[in-house]
Amino acid sequence: MDVRMPVPDGLAATRRLLEPARGVTHRPRVRMLTTFDVDDYVYEALRAGASGFLLKDAPPADLTAAVRVVAAGDALLAPSVTRRLIAGFAAQRRAPRGAPRLRLNGLTERETEVLGLVARGRSNAEIAADLVVAEQTVKTHVSRVLTTLELRDRPQAVVFAHESGLVTPGEG
Repeated sequence: MDVRMPVPDGLAATRRLLEPARGVTHRPRVRMLTTFDVDDYVYEALRAGASGFLLKDAPPADLTAAVRVVAAGDALLAPSVTRRLIAGFAAQRRAPRGAPRLRLNGLTERETEVLGLVARGRSNAEIAADLVVAEQTVKTHVSRVLTTLELRDRPQAVVFAHESGLVTPGEG
């Protein structure tokens, strides 16, 4: 979805497309594409439910890979966007840790470990290698984390991991 489409713009179209319809259990996945590297567009796209945000100057192989990543149910942000979001998040005052920290108690030890690795930017394949498990096992853990914490996707999981204090900015 292009952010700057004519009526309606891509953000409004994404909101409409992803708005839960009565009786519909499957929702499409949306990857935003734009020439405008503007934080407001990123935030609005994520709020609208987009699973990806890339810039049009990305190499063709990255664009193709992004389609596959989002179609597989994962999320992807342009590296420059990810760096800015993390830097902006780190610069904000720390919020009280009570509620998010308590929600971590609903996860198993392994799910908590997987969440921490997701928040550090590791792919499913990298997590599988780190934990010496199958990639499908990692996907199952990620799915359980999202379900248990009532999160929509990996970007929300990253934010949650930071807000809960599970990981801190700058951790590798």
